[in-house]
Amino acid sequence: MPLRTHIKTKRKNRQKNKKKKTGEKKFQNQDMNMELDHVVKFLQGKTILVTGATGFLAKNMNMELDHVVKFLQGKTILVTGATGFLAKIFVEKILRIQPNVNKLYLLLRAADAKSATKRLHSEIIDTELFTILRDNWGSEFDSFISTKVIAVPGDISSENLGVNESKLREQMLKEIEIVVHVAAMTGFNERYDVALAINTFGAFNALNFAKKCDAIKLFLHTSTAYVCGEQVGIILEKPFSMDDTLLKTFKLDITEEKRIVEEKLDELRFQHAPNEVIKSEMMEFGLKRAKLYGWPNTYVFTKAMGEMLLGNFKGDLPLVIIRPTMIASTYKEPFPGWIEGVRTIDSVIVSYGKGKLTCFPGYPSYALDVIPADMVVNAMAVAMVVHTNYQSCPAIYHVSSSFKNPIKFGDLHKFVYHYFTKKPWINRDGQRVKVRKGTVLSTVNGFFLYMWIKYVFPLKVLYLVNALSGQYFRQVYMDLNRKVKLAMRLAEFYKPYTFFKGIFSDTNLDKLRMVAQGRGIDMGVFDFDSKSIDWEDYMMNIHIPGLLRHAM
Repeated sequence: MPLRTHIKTKRKNRQKNKKKKTGEKKFQNQDMNMELDHVVKFLQGKTILVTGATGFLAKNMNMELDHVVKFLQGKTILVTGATGFLAKIFVEKILRIQPNVNKLYLLLRAADAKSATKRLHSEIIDTELFTILRDNWGSEFDSFISTKVIAVPGDISSENLGVNESKLREQMLKEIEIVVHVAAMTGFNERYDVALAINTFGAFNALNFAKKCDAIKLFLHTSTAYVCGEQVGIILEKPFSMDDTLLKTFKLDITEEKRIVEEKLDELRFQHAPNEVIKSEMMEFGLKRAKLYGWPNTYVFTKAMGEMLLGNFKGDLPLVIIRPTMIASTYKEPFPGWIEGVRTIDSVIVSYGKGKLTCFPGYPSYALDVIPADMVVNAMAVAMVVHTNYQSCPAIYHVSSSFKNPIKFGDLHKFVYHYFTKKPWINRDGQRVKVRKGTVLSTVNGFFLYMWIKYVFPLKVLYLVNALSGQYFRQVYMDLNRKVKLAMRLAEFYKPYTFFKGIFSDTNLDKLRMVAQGRGIDMGVFDFDSKSIDWEDYMMNIHIPGLLRHAM
């Protein structure tokens, strides 16, 4: 049996057996990745005579190498936000599928090269994510990384990305062909001054740096699908115009937003406001400005403004904007279930499993748009291949699931309940936490009324009793108060998403998939089709176990 057919047959057999446990899936994917790596390494530099070159197998093998692995061969890529969850997966994939990439410059927030290199190893290379790559290279791993990956100390909010060492900067400007901009502040209620500097003007700084690069061919920007705000119905993959707003009642001027923020900061500093007060004021100010123009929070507002600047100032530079929805743990690569940190809806899963959350607002039949991280990275990689040197309007892709294969809020609630019923959380005292099925409330007002009757009013009574009893019920009061505050905070943060009535069209992503298939790209290796996801299997056997293992 030909080696290529052998690998594809093994992959098909694995796909048929979806109900395997996470550990089995991790082993299988490691096996597949190692075989593919060995094939790529073996073929590099070889001269091969192919007979029957017009046949299906011969053409398919040749086209795949031409359009993915061969595309990346010799390329020099700058990745911003390199310590972030998505960027790490992207870096690992590139190094694994094409070890002959010329160089990856990773922009890291650091004062100097030594600090940047330390962050490179402690926060990226030494993580479990790179286990397969490390095993494949063995004793040569460190040498391989040192020749392919350059840690760049810098700051995305500064001119020239804060790359102050002139020799390094000149080298980067000469070599870089593709900029992959992933750096972002993702907190929903981030300080407005910080979010504006990173998410809006950080994108602008990265674009300006890219336009100075002699060999630049593409700028790829990762945004979020929720820049659409709280729209209803089918949401299209379309760009923003400069100074667009969602409400249309006030005119947005991005430069003016920057001036207003600086003025507000100067005023607070003149008043000698403590840092905590400045932080609180900036968080409130960001939320106020976002809602003024129609966005639900500071994060999506500043990301939308970043997109506006990129579209307006890109010039002739090919621009790709990737808009993922709620990114979850890896589905397949480099192994299932890898995640870092508690992300978006994961806060609800963890709080529920720990017994801290017994009810949550969300309409059971509404779609929660979740997408595995490796599917986002696969879409990024394929978009790079297709759009490099292709000058057009910004290419925008929703990497999403709600249009073709939605997971409903009611289903997620059921999966989480079943998981923690079968495998309860063990608390610090070594005791199993018993979860109740809980209550899903279909309106925000209903949720807050429920919380008031069941928790807030009794909490106020307990506060009075505790005061009269000399703090006898202090610990009970503190525990209950913490749970109530957590539930209220989660409800407020996720209200735009758990009651989201939009469906993200992925027509452009479908076209990208068709072009990729037409070029012979193996969509098994670069899969971003959400239709292939069995949500119950993914949640029960991949995502929740991965979340508990890697993020808790």
